[in-house]
Amino acid sequence: MRKTFWMGVAVAALVAGSAGAQELKFAPGEDSRFNWQSFEDFKSSHGDLQGQSLTLFGPWRGDDEILFNSVLAYFREATGVDARYSSSENYEQQIVIDTQAGSPPDIAILPQPGLLADLADKGFLTPLGGETADWVKENYGAGESWVGYGTYEGPEGEEHFYAFPYKADVKSLVWYVPENFEEAGYEIPETMEDLIALSDQIVEDGGVPWCIGLGSGGATGWPATDWVEDMMLRTQPAETYDKWVSNEIKFNDPAVVGAIEEFGKFAKNEEYVSGGVAAVASTDFRDSPKGLFDIPPKCYLHHQASFVPSFFPEGTELGTDADFFYMPTYASKADLGTPVLGAGTLVSITRDTPAAQAFIEFLKTPIAHEVWMAQAAFLTPYKGVNVEAYANDPLRKQGDILTSATTFRFDASDLMPGKIGAGAFWTGMVDYVGGKDAETVATEIQQAWDGLN
Repeated sequence: MRKTFWMGVAVAALVAGSAGAQELKFAPGEDSRFNWQSFEDFKSSHGDLQGQSLTLFGPWRGDDEILFNSVLAYFREATGVDARYSSSENYEQQIVIDTQAGSPPDIAILPQPGLLADLADKGFLTPLGGETADWVKENYGAGESWVGYGTYEGPEGEEHFYAFPYKADVKSLVWYVPENFEEAGYEIPETMEDLIALSDQIVEDGGVPWCIGLGSGGATGWPATDWVEDMMLRTQPAETYDKWVSNEIKFNDPAVVGAIEEFGKFAKNEEYVSGGVAAVASTDFRDSPKGLFDIPPKCYLHHQASFVPSFFPEGTELGTDADFFYMPTYASKADLGTPVLGAGTLVSITRDTPAAQAFIEFLKTPIAHEVWMAQAAFLTPYKGVNVEAYANDPLRKQGDILTSATTFRFDASDLMPGKIGAGAFWTGMVDYVGGKDAETVATEIQQAWDGLN
């Protein structure tokens, strides 16, 4: 099961009435939050495509589809291109079918680098060029990371940049209730050592630091994989993380075992977890954060991605009733920088046309990001946008985490083979909090991986 995350902001404040696809949500030049000059410049250089068509296919449905169409309207306005977006419940399978049948869309938007790499290998993607790769590297937070996720081997075995990153999600977050911190006199930890010290202080004060829940029906265990992935990025170089994802280093390598044990310092500490260690695997991840809001609080801290406010009590106001901070790094490992774990979508050309090339250029304009930013459910690592365009402070803070990142990495379990990332890894983490030691669990996961060959 892929973990699909929504931003922790109510999408109810969306496009009132959902204006038709051709209408502009914000009148050009009238809202100072937006870089209208970038729109006018793009229009001047690409306004000669009148009458051409562009088909785009991707994962966004429902509210996200409405929001993307509100952005696409500006591309239509600037170029005169008849651009049409569509999706499918089984979009991953559909894009494979369409490309193999020789009837692909012009643009494919996918959140799976592995699937895009496979399409590139088969010759179904058009290279975007070194100039675009350099643009991303220079203009995106952790730009080199994003270029890496869009670079694959083509049919001739040579690497090219094929996929432009657009729209990201953040997972390296710790949630808390500001009022609880204020009453207890606690401060936001700046390092992992501070976070551990804060956890110890909460215990000393008679409280419980953490709410952790791994329950998720048939997917029970997945929240622990995010913990381990964050710990890998905070204890090992990004290159080691990549080798782990590809099984170039084994799951029972000391680097991986060590990251699991770092997670265990929190999840397997009886005094650290609400309900005790026995409750970790049995507590549903949707119920887990509720302890933050009890009076007195059952816990003070909760590690989870940006989607988790969906499960906060109704009426919770982000930034006031609940807030978050970046999952800190170890001061003792400052050389690893400020890594961010997350996910994102990547835009590729599957049928090369002038309109498709123009759309990639459009994504380099701040306006292509700001229009979605100003509504809901959008984060970008693009450093050139006006952060004041974000719809609210929580999104702005998460955007800052993205642009400040020195390294960005996709969720490892989503990149691993399904039977590992969405199977043995999940169940192994349940076994680990249930009493097995990290090395035993890691060895069992590796044995499952070996069994795939």
